[in-house]
Amino acid sequence: MSHSQSKAADNLINQTQLQSTDSVQQSLIEIAEQALSFAKKMGATSAEISLSQGQGFSATVRSQEVETIEHNRDKSLGVTVFFGSRSGNVSSTDFGETALQQSIQAACNIARYTEKDAFNGLAARESLATEFPDLELYHPWSLSIDDACGIAADCESAALNGDSGEGDSGEGDSGADDSRITNTEGATVSSHDGVDVYANSHGFVGLSKASRHSISCAIIAGEGDAMQRDYWYDSCRDSANLESAEQIGKVTAARTLRRLGARKVKTGEYPVIFEPSIAASLLSHLVAAISGGSLYRKASFLLDKLGHQIFPEYINIFEQPYLSKAAGSAAFDSEGVQTRANEFIKNGVLNSYILSSYSARKLQMESTANAGGVHNLTLSPTMEGGLAEMIANLQCGVVVSELIGFGVNNVTGDYSRGAFGFWVENGVIQYPVQEFTIAGNLKQIFMDIESVGADINRHRSTRTGAIKIKQLTVAGQ
Repeated sequence: MSHSQSKAADNLINQTQLQSTDSVQQSLIEIAEQALSFAKKMGATSAEISLSQGQGFSATVRSQEVETIEHNRDKSLGVTVFFGSRSGNVSSTDFGETALQQSIQAACNIARYTEKDAFNGLAARESLATEFPDLELYHPWSLSIDDACGIAADCESAALNGDSGEGDSGEGDSGADDSRITNTEGATVSSHDGVDVYANSHGFVGLSKASRHSISCAIIAGEGDAMQRDYWYDSCRDSANLESAEQIGKVTAARTLRRLGARKVKTGEYPVIFEPSIAASLLSHLVAAISGGSLYRKASFLLDKLGHQIFPEYINIFEQPYLSKAAGSAAFDSEGVQTRANEFIKNGVLNSYILSSYSARKLQMESTANAGGVHNLTLSPTMEGGLAEMIANLQCGVVVSELIGFGVNNVTGDYSRGAFGFWVENGVIQYPVQEFTIAGNLKQIFMDIESVGADINRHRSTRTGAIKIKQLTVAGQ
C-alpha cells in the first residue's frame, strides 16, 4: 500500500471515530423522539423505535502482503407501531425527516390491515429499566491502517513459523518441522464501535455504546497427501485485553499441526469431551429449547419441563448481564426491560424459561428480559481445572475440537453432528481422529454431563469451559 493510500484510509478511520460523540448520541435520541411523535400523530396507540449507528474497519494480510482493507459505516432504523392489538413493522437506513415520516406511514398502513393479536404490545411500563450502570462496553481503538496491517503480519508470521503454542487442549507443538505448514489463509485485524438507541411511547429512552475488536488467523498444513486447516482468534470489547498477535499466531500453528496424521475412530460408545471453544454449542441448544417462541409453538423437546430435573444437581446455568466488558452485557433488553441475573437451571432443575414480553403473554408468564437474546449465559464450573485436567483423568474417549454440519432436532432433542477431534488413552492424547459423528439425545446428553471446566471461553454471550459427557455414540469405522 502506498503512503497516500494508507493516509487516506487512516483519515477514513479518524472521521469514523469522530461519529461516536455526544452530539451523535443526542441526534439519535432526537430522531427516536421525532419518530414516536410522528407515529402518535398518524393514529398509532403506541410505538417503539430502534436506531443504531456504527463504524469499523478490517485489514487482512496474506503471505505477508496486504490483501484487503475494508471500511464500513452502518446505520439502521426499525419501527413498530401498534393500533390496539394490530401491529406493523418497517426498517430503513435513511434517518432523514421525509424518509422517517414515510417509514412511519408505511408501518401504520401495514398495521391497519394485519390481524389482531391480543398478545401484541410494548413491554409493561413497570418492567422498563431505571438503572443504567456503566458496563465498560465502549473502547474505540485508535489504530492506523499501517499499524493494523503490521499486527496482522506479525500474527501470520508467528503462525507460518510454526512457533510453539497451546490450543484449547493444552497440547503445544515444538515447531521442529515447520515445512509442514504449506499455505495461509491470512490474518485479520478488525474493529467496530457504535451507538444504539431504543425508545417507546411509554417514555422510555435507552442508550448503549459498544465496541468489538478482534485478531484472527488461519493456516494450512500438510503431511504426505493429507492436508489440514485450523484457525485461532481473540475478540474483546477493549483492544488492551486482546491476546498478542504473536500468541494468536502460535496457537493457530499448534492447532493446525496437531491435526496432522488424523485417523478414523472405531465405532462405539465413549466418553466425549467438548473443548471450551465449541462447548457453548450445547448451551445454544438449551437456549433454543427453553425460549418462549419454541414453547408456545410446542416445538421443543423441553416442553412442559418447568420445575423438572433436566441436568445433574451440580449443574447451574444463569445470566450475568452486568459483567464489565463482557460480550453479552446489557442494562436492558431490546424492549427496554431491565435485565437481571436469571437462574434458568438451579441445582439441575429448569427454574425459568427465556421470555420476551410477547412470548411471556402467550404463556401467561412474565418477561425475563430476554428479548433479543441472553446476557452472558454462564454454565458454572464443577472443577477448578479445565480441559487438560479432564484429558489427564480420561481412561479412553474422544476430545471434540470441531463440529461439522448441523443435525439437531429441537422438537425431539435428537442430536447428530459430524466432528473432528482426538483419541485419548490413559490420560494422553494418542492421535487426531476425523470423519466421525457423535450422536445421542439432548435430554440424555444434558443429564450425562459429568464435569464442567473453569477454563471459560469468554468470546460469546454463552459462557462455559470444557464439558465432559459420560457417554455418546461415536460412529467412525
